[in-house]
Amino acid sequence: MSGTARETARGQGRSGLVKRSFALAGHRTSVALEDEFWSALGHIAAARGQTISALVMEVDAGRRSLRPLASELRVFALTWFRGSAPGR
Repeated sequence: MSGTARETARGQGRSGLVKRSFALAGHRTSVALEDEFWSALGHIAAARGQTISALVMEVDAGRRSLRPLASELRVFALTWFRGSAPGR
């Protein structure tokens, strides 16, 4: 995927989800995740020397299924912490 990812954070809603917006491949998209997952993704990004935006862009580019991006990010985080993610 080409282009840059730009991120804007929004507050936590009633659902307990925190919505962040990214520019992925020139298109604006929002992702809503639990704060714990944003924290986990921040930890992963830091360990890899990336920003969360760059990590989200990488996960988005690697999607091979029709799974929503939020679900893909959750699975990525779980897989990474289990020690079986590439690049760990």
